[in-house]
Amino acid sequence: MMKWLYKLEYKHPNWCIPNLMMVIIAGKALVYVAEMFSYNFSLIEKLSLNFNMVLRGEVWRLVTFLFVPDTTTPIALLITLYFYYFIGHGLELAWGDFKFNVYYLFGTVGAIAAAVLMWAVFGIGYATSSYLNLSLFFAYAMLWPNTQLLLFFIIPVKIKYLAWFSAAVCLFNFIFGGWMSRFSIALSLVNFLIFFGGDFFRRAKQEITYFKARQTWKRNNTNWR
Repeated sequence: MMKWLYKLEYKHPNWCIPNLMMVIIAGKALVYVAEMFSYNFSLIEKLSLNFNMVLRGEVWRLVTFLFVPDTTTPIALLITLYFYYFIGHGLELAWGDFKFNVYYLFGTVGAIAAAVLMWAVFGIGYATSSYLNLSLFFAYAMLWPNTQLLLFFIIPVKIKYLAWFSAAVCLFNFIFGGWMSRFSIALSLVNFLIFFGGDFFRRAKQEITYFKARQTWKRNNTNWR
């Protein structure tokens, strides 16, 4: 996969949107502000990914859903957008614009595929960019697992622990949620599995092995005392 990606980048280095994360963030901010002044209709509703409406000719929804903000309060929006910039810009610097564009494109196609699949099975084809944005967080955690973030602006926590917690929540929703949640999680995170699948499972195995060894050491030392 990576060899194919490097070849494609070498042949077509300009097939990408520079500073894509900033474009996404600016779009979300503009949509949020515009929604505040749209008194007669909901702009967010018109931009969200609803495959039923796409089939009626509203094809712009296949792109504009990426700019729908994930929250409705100003403070939460500022924090969310800053966090997206933090992880997205970091990935762009590490990968370059082309590879980041491909990663985001795969996640976008996955989210759209989830909406199509839900429409085909249930007749209701909704999807959001929430899990797509979560895939950026997972990618950042794979590259820099020991980066520290201030949880609630106070508690320093390594990003890998937040990623494991988010992964556990995704797994819980996948197991106990409905099929709509399963489609969204599986397909919107397909970009992460394509880029990091092998490394993720190897790292998970290492973490489990390390945890078991640490517990065994603690148990043996407790018994010795």
